[in-house]
Amino acid sequence: MRFFPIVTALVVMSALFLFVFKREQILDFAGYSDAQSVTEEQPDDASPVVSDDDDGDNLVSVVIQKSMSRTIDSGLIVRGRTEAARQVEVRSETSGKVISEPLRKGTRIEVGQLLCRLDPGSRKAALAEAEARLPEAQSRIPEARARVPEAQARLSEAKSRLVEAEINQRAAQQLSKEGFASETRVASADAAIESALAAVQTATAGVAAAQSGLKAAEAGVQAAEAGIVIARKEIERLAIVAPFAGLLETDTAELGALLQPGAPCATVVQLDPIKLVGFIPETVVAKVRVGSPAGARLATGEQVTGRVTFMSRSADLDTRTFRVEIEVSNTDQSISDGQTAEIVISSDGEAAHLLPLSALTLNDDGEIGVRIINADRIVNFIPITVLRDTVDGIWVNGLPDSVDVIVVGQDYVTEGVKVEVTYRELLQ
Repeated sequence: MRFFPIVTALVVMSALFLFVFKREQILDFAGYSDAQSVTEEQPDDASPVVSDDDDGDNLVSVVIQKSMSRTIDSGLIVRGRTEAARQVEVRSETSGKVISEPLRKGTRIEVGQLLCRLDPGSRKAALAEAEARLPEAQSRIPEARARVPEAQARLSEAKSRLVEAEINQRAAQQLSKEGFASETRVASADAAIESALAAVQTATAGVAAAQSGLKAAEAGVQAAEAGIVIARKEIERLAIVAPFAGLLETDTAELGALLQPGAPCATVVQLDPIKLVGFIPETVVAKVRVGSPAGARLATGEQVTGRVTFMSRSADLDTRTFRVEIEVSNTDQSISDGQTAEIVISSDGEAAHLLPLSALTLNDDGEIGVRIINADRIVNFIPITVLRDTVDGIWVNGLPDSVDVIVVGQDYVTEGVKVEVTYRELLQ
């Protein structure tokens, strides 16, 4: 019963031996000697050769889009937030008890509107006292002014006596030399000179004292006027007003609260216009200009537009980014301070191509790009940079001004391969 399996195994082994080791002899015996040209081995590094007159039956068919570059407005997208145009904590400049009813937070206020009023206390009496001192100080000026000419007249009189004494002294000395006057007369003339000199010095001191008295009287007037200004300023400080129009971020000080200098009365914020604040990486900071159009989408979905009003020239030491501010109208004050915003800042235009998103592919190194064909229908790969995504396609740059891009079939061909092409209508 084991005879037939053994015979079958021997027949199969013989057939395999002839097919593998005696293949060429069998083909020659069967008349297929020309098959050797078909099975001729080619070098391992040989590339497939495609004849130029190939009718396309052996080529991969792809769809081509002829693309022309266009100049578009490029934009920078940054994450940011809204920020109040101004925010200040209004504080008291003097001490006193609040005597006004408080305003509640969220109240809209105008510039100069009263926020807190303090009890005047004795400040009005201090003002009246300062005002009363002014006439008294002013009345001293005429008296002090009259003393100056009087003192100057005394000085002139003393100088005249000194001149007279000097004449008498010279005469006495001359007569004494000629023997007509005694030494007593000469001594008397010398004493008169000394007395006249002392009188001149006394008169000079009197003039200085009169002038000092006039200056003191004028200083008294100035001090009285300064006292009036200080008293009035103290009364003005009793009314704490809003420095600008906006919203109350906090309640004003409660009725009866005692405020000391520096104590807060209320916090006021200005939300119209409002600022959008973002931080630009140092690699693209040169593309942003003051005055450039900008827009933003808030976390609520609201979209706003404005212009760049400030661009920092000093980078943050930790993040190496630059602060940028965009001013946006907020007349209805619907935008609050501190909201998250996705900011788009327009920069200088650049050449780009509009391609379908499906045209993008990766090369063996993981670079994103597109596959194109040259005039000989040979495939090449070009890396690209994505600029913007739209509903019509994706804007990219890095390509020549005019290029034929493979939009269908790019994943089935490699660089250096010749393809059969079909053109698609342009998107742009």
